[in-house]
Amino acid sequence: MVIVTPQMSLIQLKSGVCTKCHTRSTHGWLTARNDYRWDMASNLKEATSDDVEVRLLSTPEELDEASEVLMQVWGSNTPIVTREMLRAVHHSGGYISGAYEQRRLVGASFGWLARHDDEPALHSHVTGLLPGTRHSGLGRRMKFHQRDWASARGICWITWTFDPLVRTNAWFNIEVLGGNIAEYLPNFYGPMTDAINANDESDRVLVAWRVDDSPSSLTTDPSTRKEIATPDDIVSLRKTDPQATLRWRHEVRSALSGALADGYVVVSFTKDGSYQLERPA
Repeated sequence: MVIVTPQMSLIQLKSGVCTKCHTRSTHGWLTARNDYRWDMASNLKEATSDDVEVRLLSTPEELDEASEVLMQVWGSNTPIVTREMLRAVHHSGGYISGAYEQRRLVGASFGWLARHDDEPALHSHVTGLLPGTRHSGLGRRMKFHQRDWASARGICWITWTFDPLVRTNAWFNIEVLGGNIAEYLPNFYGPMTDAINANDESDRVLVAWRVDDSPSSLTTDPSTRKEIATPDDIVSLRKTDPQATLRWRHEVRSALSGALADGYVVVSFTKDGSYQLERPA
């Protein structure tokens, strides 16, 4: 999961090379758009700029604070993740970071070691930012910090899930980061009761983001392009019209999962909120 907004500029990437990773196409459209590259944080421990910092977390006190911030992000009365679970993630070699603004923790991210396309991966389970900080570029900075951490450990992929109806997350994951939509996961978590996800089914798509900068070997046929629209603001719609929410959910589920099953790949996400898909050439 990731909570971000689309008002994020593109910058230039100086990526490390994952020597254990194969250069090949995978389940979806392989990274990014050839007219730009990305800039990752030069320091693995910290990604800083003025009064903003992203750094690794490990102490019980830090993990308690991270757990509390994630509860606030999701508007949940129960922990999204407990301190004890975060300690286990850290002890087993997983990733936990915090985003600080003027020395105040305003976001957190954690994930564990996994596999994708039979290669080493970091599965980023949760990345969240408090309201009021999502315009600052911190979401992008947190993902670059993850990528730097993974590159230093020979990890080939970072994976995570997001709700395909949330336009801001789709834009960020596809257009800003250049992630691949690898899989559609219907009602992935079952019923959810937090303030963001209540009154809806928990469909997700899996994003696969390559850590190195390998060029894509996959080409697609523009003549096969199809578009799948999304609602303006699904989070607000859940509160005002649950029936319309479910109609959107089922329509997009049928169209997007069906297209992926038929061999289409997501090649872009438009500014007006539509997935664009094409068949491989």
